[in-house]
Amino acid sequence: MVPPSTARLRFRQMTEDDLDVMADLLGDPRVMEFYPSPKTREAARAWIEWNEANYAAHGYGLWIVEDHNNTFIGDCGLTWQQVCGRRELEVGYHVRTELQGRGLATEAAAACRDHARSIGVEHLVAIIHPENVRSQRVAVKIGLSLEAEDSTGGMRRLVYGGNL
Repeated sequence: MVPPSTARLRFRQMTEDDLDVMADLLGDPRVMEFYPSPKTREAARAWIEWNEANYAAHGYGLWIVEDHNNTFIGDCGLTWQQVCGRRELEVGYHVRTELQGRGLATEAAAACRDHARSIGVEHLVAIIHPENVRSQRVAVKIGLSLEAEDSTGGMRRLVYGGNL
């Protein structure tokens, strides 16, 4: 089950066939600016496998986001994360560098938030690097607010959250 299409976007499950586009996305230093480092092709393959496992276990994960002409935009979806000592469902998103600043992350994240609500999720978070102001704006635009700071894994992170 994927979120319904939006005015500009549609969602589908990630597969091994997406390795090239995902390796490009996750290997882009600008997309991965607030991660420890860009991901290798093998790490992108592991990312796809992790999401396939999430689909099997939960019915959701990060999905491929495309426009209605099949142009790859990025990924966005719902994954379980450890934050502040508890398990929380996170909405996460990555958009190709050249497509950023057009509201695509907000549109995709809002669709995933609505999908989470439709499957009975009561609380959603976005875990964001303190310097990633653009992602913080996306979180606020979809109705999340700063709830906490966390340093799980040794990295300082802001936790935006909200009840659905």
